[in-house]
Amino acid sequence: MALDLTRVASQVGDMLFRLKAGLKERQEHLRQALDTISTRADDIDNLKRKIAASKTTWLVADLVDGLDKSYKAPPLPDEFTVIAADGSQIDVDRHRPTRCYLINIGSVVLHYGASPDAVLDSAPSLYAGDEDLVIAPDGVKGHEQTVQGTLLGIKRSVDECHQLVEMAGELPPGSSTLALLDGSLILWGLEAYPEFVTETLLDNGFLKCLDQIKKLNKDKKLSLASYISLPRSTEVVNALRVAICPYDPADCDRYCSSGEKRACDAVAGVQDKELFADILCQGERSALFISQSSVVRKHYGEHRVNFFYLRVDDEIARVEVPQWVASDEDLLNLTHSLVLDQCKRGQGYPVALSEAHEQAVVTMADRENFWALVEESLVEEKMPTPTSGKNRSKRTRWI
Repeated sequence: MALDLTRVASQVGDMLFRLKAGLKERQEHLRQALDTISTRADDIDNLKRKIAASKTTWLVADLVDGLDKSYKAPPLPDEFTVIAADGSQIDVDRHRPTRCYLINIGSVVLHYGASPDAVLDSAPSLYAGDEDLVIAPDGVKGHEQTVQGTLLGIKRSVDECHQLVEMAGELPPGSSTLALLDGSLILWGLEAYPEFVTETLLDNGFLKCLDQIKKLNKDKKLSLASYISLPRSTEVVNALRVAICPYDPADCDRYCSSGEKRACDAVAGVQDKELFADILCQGERSALFISQSSVVRKHYGEHRVNFFYLRVDDEIARVEVPQWVASDEDLLNLTHSLVLDQCKRGQGYPVALSEAHEQAVVTMADRENFWALVEESLVEEKMPTPTSGKNRSKRTRWI
């Protein structure tokens, strides 16, 4: 049975009514946030001290070079390369006859200059061994974590970064290159898992890849960044909440009761992208900020995640870079100019990431063909092909 849109229409109307009712308050909160930036912009050191000493119930960005600064895009190099990797996956399906998953990594190398060139590829990898299906602590049985769902998505991020390492290693000495990933450099989902999972995927996986990319700067100029389109972050706005707080240092649990009206609520609900839409002109980037995520502070070290906002036409994007890029003016400028150029070439989104996604995407038809191949192979080898009644029912045409 198809979705009954006539029943949904009235609910959509109610939703729009609520959105309109909150629009005026939201705009007032944005004005308050902009006023706070203008009054606090000259006292950054004091605000940094207050942020460091405060205890809040929300994530607050650390400041590097101010709040309201903006930087125009540096000129493009004459010759440069952009490499990107993106992935897709087929998850474990308990209704299928065997447990396995597939990760398909799309990769792109785009060279610009006197001899432009492009290399596009995809590499599917099937994981079915016991060591692939679970992550287990050394010497301890019964605490394994199954690699599927969120954890599989994190593993895919590690594989994407590993692909960047391979491509970057093949670049010629002296080249100027930007390595791009889609989404965040922060593996947020790991906070919900035991430490041995973080050690496997982050310490011995993702961060080792970042180590290798950083080392490649010895004979070439190689920057690394991730691009987040339409971000919903509020870390910079939360820094303004600390600025507004009448207590120094701020301490949400100590001074603010649940449900009680707080001074910082004057900017509540505003997202960083709304703030920088008023500050940045086309092609400009914001000041740098530092993520204070617990997983970053505990594990990332020299790869501590910095970020800035970038104006691309009518959109404010978030660009994340490791600390070693943020502290190197040449690499930071290269990142700014090449990300912006990629967005111009890709109609508002980095063309290298768009092409990498196209190489990686796994369609519904691909998924069905994959499982058909697995099942046919099991039959040919005269192996059992158990499946669930639910799966059989879904695949049976009913009258």
